[in-house]
Amino acid sequence: MAERASISRMTLNRVEKGEPTVSMGAYATVLFVLGMTDRIGQLVDAREDDIGMALEEERLPQRIRSKRNRPE
Repeated sequence: MAERASISRMTLNRVEKGEPTVSMGAYATVLFVLGMTDRIGQLVDAREDDIGMALEEERLPQRIRSKRNRPE
């Protein structure tokens, strides 16, 4: 598999583990070799990233206060 994807065995191992340090090109090449090119769009679709969405929700303000109308 690594030879067909033109990547090292170590890089393929990191792809299999899902490590974020691996380039998107390596992921795309492996998906191409496996005949799963339709999945490339899922890699970049934020709606498919449940953990990322949960982290973004944590960063949202819990309460938003409206500004008072102050007389001038």
